[in-house]
Amino acid sequence: MPATSRQRHPDPAFATTLAHGLSVLQAFRHGEPALSNGELSARTALSKATISRLTNTLVQRGLLSYDAGLRRYRLGPAVLSLSYPLLANVRVRQLARPIMQRLAEFAGGSVSLGMQHGLHMVYLETCRGHDAIAFRPGIGALLPLLPCAMGRAWLAQAPADQAGPILETLRRQDTPAWTQHQAAWLQAQNDFARHGYCVSEGDWLSDIHAVAVPMRKPVEGRVLVFNCGVPLSRLRPGALRTRIAPRLCKLVARVEKMLDAQDA
Repeated sequence: MPATSRQRHPDPAFATTLAHGLSVLQAFRHGEPALSNGELSARTALSKATISRLTNTLVQRGLLSYDAGLRRYRLGPAVLSLSYPLLANVRVRQLARPIMQRLAEFAGGSVSLGMQHGLHMVYLETCRGHDAIAFRPGIGALLPLLPCAMGRAWLAQAPADQAGPILETLRRQDTPAWTQHQAAWLQAQNDFARHGYCVSEGDWLSDIHAVAVPMRKPVEGRVLVFNCGVPLSRLRPGALRTRIAPRLCKLVARVEKMLDAQDA
């Protein structure tokens, strides 16, 4: 976290300089592609002198590029090369993509595949069946765990010793958000126990309703989650649970069988 980035880490093997460099890369956000040293300093709580050394090194490694006209930094192409081995090794993406596309077209929404990362879910694949400009989740996009269907589905399937600390962190870090979503989280647990899916009806994006289903078996050591999000303007009353959720459950079951067949 930025507020504690200067504190001494309790693990003596922790590489602080590396962590600071990664915090610079993680400071970039969607819609803000270029940042100055001052903005990076503010977001990471690192001194401008430290930021200057880090950005210079990251530029030399191709992880940042410098825009002399704007006097700002952008993420460099080497960042993409870091993620490629991960994406390439998640073979479920290639298997599931055609089925995801068909469901996206049927629902008039987006079907995505994601994994948990800290307090977020991150998209590994996404297929769109509509032309809504305002809702375009892409590979690498982050979603907060508690408000979104995908995050709720991951939390609902996780063992208590894994989900419990994360939920406690969410409660401590943002008590108002925890209070806001607590009732929906309880409903999500009930939905998962009864139906095997979780929903989010405008809790993350007000005009998007979504349903999510986790895979039962880990892939590359991680539990992946499929979700389908539909703009409210395209969704018939009750259709999320009666028409889309059953098809998403079938999609996940089919993908699992395909993976089992490959492993046989």
